[in-house]
This record gives sequence, structure tokens and C-alpha cells, in this order.
Amino acid sequence: MFREIEKKWQEEWERAKIFQADPDDRPKFFITIPYPYLNGNLHVGHCRTFTIGDAIARYKRMCGYNVLFPMGFHVTGTPIIGLAELISKRDERTIDVYTKYHDVPLDVLLTLTTPEKIVEYFSKEAEKALKDIGYSIDWRRKFTTTDEPYQKFIEWQFWKLKEKGYIVKGSHPVRFCPNCNNPVEDHDLLMGEEATIVDFTVIKFYMRDDEFGKIVFPCATLRPETVFGVTNIWVKPTKYVLCRVNGEVWFVSKKACEKLSYQGKDVELLREVDADDFIGKFVVNPVTGKEVPILPADFVDTENATGVVMSVPAHAPYDYVAIEDLKRNEEILKKYGIEDVVKSIEPIVLIRIEGEKYEVPAKEIVEELGIKDQRDENLEKATKIVYKKEYHKGVLLDVTGKYAGMRVSEVKEVIQNDLIREGIGDIFYEFSEKPVVCRCGTECVVKVVEDQWFIRYSDREWKDRVLNWLEKMTIIPEYYREEFRNKIEWLKDKACARRRGLGTRIPWDREWLIESLSDSTIYMAYYILAKFVNEGKLKAENVTKELLDYVLLGIGNAKEVADSSKLSVELVEEIRRDFEYWYPVDLRSSGKDLVANHLLFFLFHHVAIFPERYWPKAIAVNGYVSLEGKKMSKSKGPLLTMKRAVNENGADVTRLYILYSAEYDSDADWRRKEVEAMKRHLERFYELVRENYTKEIKEIDHLDRWLMSRFQKAVKDTREAMEKLQTRRAVNSAFFEVMNDVRWYLKRGGDNLAIILDDWIKLLTPFIPHICEELWHIKHDSFVSLESYPEYDESKVDEVAEAIENYLKALIEDIKEVMKFSEGKNVYLAFAEDWKVQALKIALKSESMKSAMAELMRDEKFKKMAKEVSAFLKRVFRDKDTFKEIAKIDERKIVEENREFVERELGVKLILDEKSVPNEKRKLAMPGKPAIYVA
Repeated sequence: MFREIEKKWQEEWERAKIFQADPDDRPKFFITIPYPYLNGNLHVGHCRTFTIGDAIARYKRMCGYNVLFPMGFHVTGTPIIGLAELISKRDERTIDVYTKYHDVPLDVLLTLTTPEKIVEYFSKEAEKALKDIGYSIDWRRKFTTTDEPYQKFIEWQFWKLKEKGYIVKGSHPVRFCPNCNNPVEDHDLLMGEEATIVDFTVIKFYMRDDEFGKIVFPCATLRPETVFGVTNIWVKPTKYVLCRVNGEVWFVSKKACEKLSYQGKDVELLREVDADDFIGKFVVNPVTGKEVPILPADFVDTENATGVVMSVPAHAPYDYVAIEDLKRNEEILKKYGIEDVVKSIEPIVLIRIEGEKYEVPAKEIVEELGIKDQRDENLEKATKIVYKKEYHKGVLLDVTGKYAGMRVSEVKEVIQNDLIREGIGDIFYEFSEKPVVCRCGTECVVKVVEDQWFIRYSDREWKDRVLNWLEKMTIIPEYYREEFRNKIEWLKDKACARRRGLGTRIPWDREWLIESLSDSTIYMAYYILAKFVNEGKLKAENVTKELLDYVLLGIGNAKEVADSSKLSVELVEEIRRDFEYWYPVDLRSSGKDLVANHLLFFLFHHVAIFPERYWPKAIAVNGYVSLEGKKMSKSKGPLLTMKRAVNENGADVTRLYILYSAEYDSDADWRRKEVEAMKRHLERFYELVRENYTKEIKEIDHLDRWLMSRFQKAVKDTREAMEKLQTRRAVNSAFFEVMNDVRWYLKRGGDNLAIILDDWIKLLTPFIPHICEELWHIKHDSFVSLESYPEYDESKVDEVAEAIENYLKALIEDIKEVMKFSEGKNVYLAFAEDWKVQALKIALKSESMKSAMAELMRDEKFKKMAKEVSAFLKRVFRDKDTFKEIAKIDERKIVEENREFVERELGVKLILDEKSVPNEKRKLAMPGKPAIYVA
């Protein structure tokens, strides 16, 4: 039923072109969402970000804004090429994933053997999926990132960055695929998309050796300042290698030797060695000059960094516990002859934590958490506690020499630079998480690339400008502002070019292609141009530097620009007017996976290229979507495509579920049973409105006033929620709470539902536009999608009507509760004693309990019962708002007028006879809470 309705209104919207936005005299609202990458069909993860964006676009449009909500497609980079190659090879896993999860028919899939065919197929599928779910997109602005005019736009962007000194050639560490022989970014990865590059400080502990003169044991650490507290170094009792690194002989894991060869070092593998031959020997700490022993540890990860670890038991809980475990392991101590050495080890404290009494931080946190050995899960917690405190509050002690008095948060780079300058330190680049796997299936490495083009995000002045703007713009949710600050500070120079893939060539060095994250930073500006491109008014040869300078930056004059770009002056001025009208982006709504990359670049590039008046106004970040509790994956599954979700459930069911399943900042979980329940809710709503919409509106009574009052509060809450992008709260208010109120209204005998239906349909339109359009047209000819959103009308709020119904609901629930413990059918009620009603009136007029008590104690009657009065007032002032509502109503009158309804609801006889209620119960009655006795 719903699918037919949905297709009908999608066709009507398209025929009437109601979502095509052009400049006019209304205030504008320009909202963008990330254009999808076309190496597969869109899934419900896309659906979440896109549906939130569409709901906001529809809401703003109904609030009187001229809304531009465009969409393009991202196809640059290597993933599409890699996919074409895998399909050409008939890769079994790829065929299985794309037929099973991406819903691509096998006969079609086997034809997608070139990047061009993949782009053509998935762009059509994506557009169809986005139309089938009813997004209010202006499709005149569609483009793909390989379109020639778009490439001209990207070339212009890169010339601007280069002119400002933000693009340079140099040597930097990058994520690198040895098979593709290319730097890789998030879109190129099968696994490890969130992995960053971490620079470990290598400290060159060493031992004298007859054959080589000296063997270096390079300990990799993230905390070089703790070198002053090293008591030993750890190696795993397994095979290592000796390799020559820039002329020095290093003892490292075999994996480390391979990694070093990518990191700009001259590496020669000498031979394999057994760690057992070195355990128990001593190495020299190059910073302190002291000898420390080499000890065995199974916990050393030879796949990570150098495979050699320094031990600082005073400040590293893992090291402290490992030493204590080793002291008790007689078998290992005897095997290596290290009993005396190990048992003599004492922690060396080198950091004082301000405001803490810890003497040996690692020892004391281990004892505090009751950690017994290295298998204890709390060790990770202990480590985080110590490291966090030391980083934020730690100060180095005298044992650190010239660094004494420096803060831990400030000293890492200083010590790292000193160690490297003195020749006793180095840097080892490693991933923050593993594995990192290219879409071709090859495990990636960190490579120091020579003569590579980089964007200089480390530029301090640029960072400061971005940080300053971050403080002025809106971030939703607000707590992400700190996340952005940290990421901006952390962001380092980034490779922006590669040899292989789809995309735009660097205009001054055409051997290189601009990588896929770097060409998708200010594309929101291109949506204004895309309309003219798609209308045939603007071709690639017209998109000149002069045209873009004028249109996007206001540089030059229209006549000269028209001459150079071979366009009419009128068209040049029209494009410029469009850009000035629509820019900047009012809201960029995106998934949280893009906070660490795209959204940062989005800010940096706007700040670098455009005048401040064109910088983004707001960024909103939403969470992920899992599938029946499992993380979705485009390359491995499980995956639920948007197409399948809509075909199986309908567009409006899918939309409402995705908007309601979690608040925007939380992760959502798509669960089939919950989706089916949502479908039933919508079916009930649809039938309810159809049944009541055309009924004649009758004279307004108490129940109608209650319903209108409740509905106004739903309008207010929905609007407040939508302004904050809280779609779950908005749906809850607009749909579920109103539905609950309608159920109560009908149960109470209400028969005038049409009084709210016009506004209820409009209230729900941003969430379920197709159903609302169908229902609206039962009585109207206009598009509800273009109607005005309901405004909160305080004059329709009736607090007394609400208080009456709240009282009845509470009374029924209280009687039900008492009836659980009695089988009687006669329900006797006793209302609060008169003195409580009198005392309540005085209390509600008083500013405090003290003043209320003083007023009441002037009356001899109250004075005699001071203890009871005091207890009563405490309850009143604890919940004053509730008692204010009670004071507005006449309880007895309400019960008398609604006796039949209560009796019908509960199947009982309701008797207002205080004397039949036992005295001990009667005395407990409070205003709003009569004593209840069932017999």
C-alpha cells in the first residue's frame, strides 16, 4: 500500500519541480551531506546521514526558507579501479559480497569490468535509491568527480592552495600499499580506515660486541621522557634479526626490519638471531649511561614497532606487574640465570603528579585496582589512568637533569629532537591500529615518500585561523567541538597526490593525480556551478581561472571574465549572483567517521581559499548504523542496502525508523522486528487520519481543549528538537506522544479529532512526507511539503484541561495498583483532609517552606499539629510544580463527572464515601492523591 503512495508522490514532486531551488527574496538555507562513494550500492549507513539531512531540509523549507539540498557522486581514487580488477579476475569473494550484500545481479556484476562501467551502473542505482526514499534533492546540480568541468574546478582549488604556500614537495610518512605502489587514504582501505600514523621515539640502547663493535637495541616508545626511569628492556623469547640500519647494527624483529626499509633508511638484513642468546646480558641506557638488563617478556608484540621495549615500572602499570610476575617465576629466573638481577629491580620515579600523593604511581594504581597479574583486564584501565594524569598534571623531577620542572605535556618533542640531534634517538613510524589493508588485499605499511606533494596542514598560522573560526561556528553536538580542536591541533602534513586512480591531475605536475580526500573539500561550491553545467550553459572550456576567481571570490570584473571564458556578461553575473545568494554552507551534516579527515579538510580549505563571509556556518555529526548488532561493511558484509530496506518496508517506514532509532550523536542499530513494529504504527496512523479527517468539526469542549493543548506542546517540543537536529526527540514528540494523546482522547469519548489533523499532518511531513502528502490531499490541492510548519500557539494551551486529564490518568493507575492486592470490585475514595487543602494554598503562595510554616503557625489549629504540617510542607516543596497543577482543579467534581468512565475502564464500582475508607488510609490522602480502598 505505502509503496504505491510513495511512487505516486515522488512522480508528482518531480513533475512539479518543487525541490528545485533558485534565488528569491526568502532567507536561504544551504544544507549539504557527504556525496557517496560509488564502489557499491548505498546502504542504511548512508540512509541515516542522508535522512537526517533531508528531514532538516524539509523542515527548514516548511519554516519559510529557500532550501538548497543538492547531491553529487564521488568516484575518484583507487577503490573503483581495484573493484573493476577484482571483478575482471572473477574474484570469488568479491562476487559473493556484491551479489549477496550489494544486491547486484550476477549477470550485471560480471559486466562491470572497467571503472567507467562501475561508475555508470552505481551512479544510476544511487540516484534511483535516493529518489525512491523521497529525498527532496535538487537533481539539476548532480555531478560526478570525474566530470571535466569539475576537474577544472579542482585544478583551480589546487592552484589557490599552492599560491598561498599550502602545497609543497617533500618527504613525509604516508599509509602505503606496496602492491599498488601508491599512498592510500581511507576510501582506499579494506580495513583500518581509522588508523593514523604514530611516530614512536626510538632510543638506541646498546651493548659492546666483538664482531660488530656495537649492537643497538632500539626501544620504541611514545613516552621518551620516561627513559630516565628505565630499569630493564624487554624482548620476546623468539627469533629476531640483526640488520644494518644507516650503518648501525640493530637488533629488531623481522617485521621491523621490513618496515624500516620503507621509512627512508638504508637497511641490510644480516642474519637471524635467537633472543635467548641475549637475555640476561646488559645494555647501556644512552641517556643516563647506566647498564640495564635484557629480560624476557611474552607480552612484547614483535609485529609492532621495533619489537624491543624499554621498561619503566614506576610509571607503566604493565611493566610494574610484569616485573613482579617475573620475580615470582622461579623457572624463568633459573633458565636465564637472572634471579639476582630481577629481584634487585626497584622502580625509579621521575614524574610528580600535581595534587596527587602517589609515590610510585604504577605500583599504587595497581594495588588500588587489586590487579594480581598480567592477565588482569584492569591493567589497561590502570595504564590509562596513570598516563592521563601524568600527561595533564605531570612535572619532571630532578632525576631528569636539564628537563626537571618541565611538564610532561610539553616535553616529548623537546626530548625527541634532542635524542635525534645527539645521534642516540630516531623515529619509527607505525599505525595506531592494525591491520591496515588496501582494497587490493595487501597489508599496508608506513612509507616515507620522497618528492611527494603534500598539503601543509601543520602550518601554525593556518591552524590558528581554523581554530578561531571553529569557536564562532555551530557544532552539533556541542561536545564535538573539543574533538575538532584536538584533531585540528593533531593534523599533520598530508600526501595529496598519487600515481594511480581516477581523478584530476595536479595542474603543474601532471604525472601526479590528486587523491580522493583532497579533491572533495570545497565541492559544495561546485553545486552552484553544476546547475549551469547541466543546463548546457557552462562547458569545461568556459571554466577558467578568471571565471572561478570572479564567481567564487569576487576577483576581477564581469566584462573581462566574460571575454576570457567566452561567456556572456549576463551569464557570468548570474552565476556570481547565485553563488553570493547560496554561499556559505549553512549546515554540513555528516557521519562521525569523517571528523578526523574530510570535515577537517572542509574547514581548512574554506578558510584557506575563501573570504570569511563564505566560511561554513555549522557542522552536525551523527553516529553509525549497525545491522542486528553487527558492524556493516561494504567489502565484507553484513550490509543492508537502502534499496532493499525501502523495497521491503517502504520509504516512510525506513525514514521514520532511522530517524527514531537513536539520537543523532549515538550509534543506531537496524533491527528487523523493530522496523516491522514501526510499520504497524504507521499503518494505524494512516487509517486513523483517513477515518477522521473529513469529519465535520463540532463545538469545542473540555476534551478538545485538552487535545489542542497537548498538541501545542508537541509542536513546541518538535520545533525545538529539529532546531538542534534531535530527530529521535522530534519523532517521539510529533508522532508517538501525539499518538498516545489521541488514543486517550478517543478512549475518553472524544469525537472531534479533525481539530488537529491539518497541523498534525504538517508536523510529520519532514519525517514521513509521502503518507502526509497522500493524507493532505484528501482535503487540499496544495503540496503539504510546501506548506508552513505548525507554529506553537500559547493561546491554545489549557493547563486546567491538562491537569484534569493528568489527574484521571494518575487516579486510574493508582487504583490498578491497589487492585493488584485485592479482588474486590468496590473502590472507595477519600480525598485529602481539609487542613491539607488549606495548607497547600498557603504553601503555593510562599517563597519558601520556612515562610509557609511561619504563616501557618499563626493559626492555632495548625500550631497544634506542627509536626504533621512540617512533614506535609516538605512533600509540597519537594514537588511544587505537581502540586501547583493539583491546586487548579476540584478533585471531587472531576471524579463525579467522570465516574462512569473510570468504572468502565476498570470494571469496578466507584464510591465517594470517606467513612468507608479505613482511618489509617484516609489520613495518608494528599491533594491529587486520594486514599483508595478496595473491598
